[in-house]
Amino acid sequence: MLPKAFATALAALALTILLAACGSSDNGSDATAAGQDEAGAFPVTIDHKYGSTTIESAPRRVVVVGLREQDSLLALGVVPVATTEWYGEHPGAIFPWATDELGDAKLPAVLSQTDGVEIEKVAAQRPDLILAIYSGLTKKDYDTLSKIAPVVAQPKGAVDYGSSWQQETLMTGRAVGKPQQARQLVKETAKLIAEAAAEHPEFKGQTAANVTDFKGIFVYGPQDVRSRMLVQLGFTYPKELRSAFPDEFGGQLSSEKVDTLDVGALLWFADGDHTRKELETAPVYSKLAVRKEGRDVFISTDDRVYQATSFPSVLSMPTLLKELVPRLAAAADGDPKTSTDEVPQ
Repeated sequence: MLPKAFATALAALALTILLAACGSSDNGSDATAAGQDEAGAFPVTIDHKYGSTTIESAPRRVVVVGLREQDSLLALGVVPVATTEWYGEHPGAIFPWATDELGDAKLPAVLSQTDGVEIEKVAAQRPDLILAIYSGLTKKDYDTLSKIAPVVAQPKGAVDYGSSWQQETLMTGRAVGKPQQARQLVKETAKLIAEAAAEHPEFKGQTAANVTDFKGIFVYGPQDVRSRMLVQLGFTYPKELRSAFPDEFGGQLSSEKVDTLDVGALLWFADGDHTRKELETAPVYSKLAVRKEGRDVFISTDDRVYQATSFPSVLSMPTLLKELVPRLAAAADGDPKTSTDEVPQ
């Protein structure tokens, strides 16, 4: 009897061949690149959580099973043939800040991650590269997908869903033969962040954290991209929370430790288990300085700032900086009369 993973892989490959023969798997176009790949870019070997992957030549059909790599691809002039839906339900899983880069190209097919990686649907796209950088890809799924096409998994040493926008851009750039362009994109985006931080020296020396009202209070850990963004803007991640979630995406905060949220600026993703009013008037939280001094920023999940903060990339960063930084500044000043709800137009 064949091992289940191997049997699944064979079934996926068989489906690929069948669909390729009848033409029903093609979404209409190969991944397209703006210009040729850079000289000497291939072959390239990329290290990741499950070892290393060698890509021999420029890929033409890229499937994204991670949740954010489409932005890096589009910024590099490459249109994926398939993306994976995370949230937002945008056509092709392409967010508004990336539509200019998509241009007139055909929208990617959209895969679901609700029940894990859709192996057969990935195979049906006939990929020659699969990106799973911002992901929680398992070793089993990595092995199965690797029988279909080269797979670039999450970075070595990072927690699942812990890759930074820099890592995603650089790894994607190497995978599609545009490492120099990727480095330039990272450099330009880092400059934007540095300029925003320089404009707000009051952030330096203050602590900041990001939480959401999911099953109580969920705190994003120091390796999460949201926390890293706050640090890049000049804030410090609170040491009490760092010791609680040192190497994790995040975790639940016990009711006995709500006082650890008494930070210089606190970013709330609201609309979860409680209304904003319920959060603001909670018995312990309402007595903290962070609440009394208006140092908290409440962002609903349908807010464009929420989308940009959760989807940081070289394409979303201008939106994030323009619409989040002023609200953080209003929180960090400690003046409750300064509204943290106003978003510049």
